[in-house]
Amino acid sequence: MKLIGASASPYVRKVRIVMAEKKLDYQFVQENVWADDTTIATSNPLGKVPCLVMEGGEAVFDSRVIVEYLDTLSPVGKLIPAQGRERAEVKTWEALADGVMDAGVLARLEATWAHRKEGERSQAWIDRQLRKVNDGVKSMSQGLGDKPYCSGIHLSLSDIAVGCALGWIEFRFPEIGWRAEYPNLGKLMDKLMQRPSFADTRPS
Repeated sequence: MKLIGASASPYVRKVRIVMAEKKLDYQFVQENVWADDTTIATSNPLGKVPCLVMEGGEAVFDSRVIVEYLDTLSPVGKLIPAQGRERAEVKTWEALADGVMDAGVLARLEATWAHRKEGERSQAWIDRQLRKVNDGVKSMSQGLGDKPYCSGIHLSLSDIAVGCALGWIEFRFPEIGWRAEYPNLGKLMDKLMQRPSFADTRPS
């Protein structure tokens, strides 16, 4: 399998961590979808990463679809419950984490996209998206409480998604001091960063 992505993308990181936790072999191909010479559309018509290209050339895209598929490939380290309320809980955590990242990406693009002139940027839009980020992180902290992991007592996709979101916020928005405000999330993040899957995919 070939994974097309960017090392700074939190969505790509989520897939890479799942790959590592599941002990799956793959080739990582770096792609800057914002470059003029990007070829991502040949694999994903939506022009986004991550994109998983199978041995036969078929492409699977959207990080949620990819990680769900990957979890079925190996019984090692099952990350998503098969059914019921437990499955819904894990997928809801993932949706929350992805939503935080979605809002953060929109805020960053509004502030930094080179093709938008300074007078065309909307601070109101940036503030609206960052409120979603802050509300989402607060909800993560409330949901985690004093539990060792987001969903139960073992690592799951919930923790991987939350860890990717928090790591990306720390990388792109260091001024958002979520560690000081939510020490339980900081404790979880420190525990996750002890895993090679997280340490080896730190955004840069």
